[in-house]
Amino acid sequence: MKFVYIIFYLLPKNKISHLAGYIAQIPIHKKIRSFIFGIFGRFFNVNFYEIDKSLSEFKNFQEFFTRNLKLKLRPISKSLIVSPCDGVLTQMNKIESGKLIQAKGKIYCLDELIGERTVSNKNLYYATIYLSPGNYHRFHMPCNGFVKKCRYIPGSLWPVNIWSVENIDQLFCNNERIVFWIGADLLLVAVGAMMVGRIRFNFDLNIISNISNSKIVTKTYLKPIFALKGDELGCFEFGSTIIIISPNLSYYKNTGCAINQGSRL
Repeated sequence: MKFVYIIFYLLPKNKISHLAGYIAQIPIHKKIRSFIFGIFGRFFNVNFYEIDKSLSEFKNFQEFFTRNLKLKLRPISKSLIVSPCDGVLTQMNKIESGKLIQAKGKIYCLDELIGERTVSNKNLYYATIYLSPGNYHRFHMPCNGFVKKCRYIPGSLWPVNIWSVENIDQLFCNNERIVFWIGADLLLVAVGAMMVGRIRFNFDLNIISNISNSKIVTKTYLKPIFALKGDELGCFEFGSTIIIISPNLSYYKNTGCAINQGSRL
């Protein structure tokens, strides 16, 4: 395990991710697109039925990674909060003393994750959702509300797979991420990862990750951005992780309900 850690530590992860983003935009000849994307999709268990157009219509890997779904494929649940993305729910717990569980034996700090000190709230819960390379990469509003503030926090780009989550300390606080403040009490954190070319925010194209920028960028919107539950908020250009933080997640934790059940992801 230590050997694997050393290899990943020494790798120029951000530069590799920049290169991956560049390669993903290289045009692919139309005659071989279905073959190339078909091999990739079968390897990563892509659900081809959900894709809104034929494989030959995607000009490059970036278009395929950020593919859309067929219209009305998934109705939006009437639940207060729905999952903002495809993926696997890996953690769902109450935040204790400002700490979140990354994996067994590993914790991280909420303040470090979002880049500012938070007001103490004993009733905050969080859910961590991992998006694999084969998942649909766009993410959506988990509830009706206003996006009041957004923050890009630069950092490293460690992988966010199971091995990394279980072995890399402070993984989500070390990686690049974009934090969204939604409504009065919900935070959504889009965490970057190795090979993720970009994280994009649809309503503010100046907020974008993996741009060789070492500065934190915070935007407070004088006119908050309103969006409905299920509206597209942004996208990853490859799989990664979403963390949702809200007191309203307590219902799902205490009842055992899945936050993505019946929702449009």
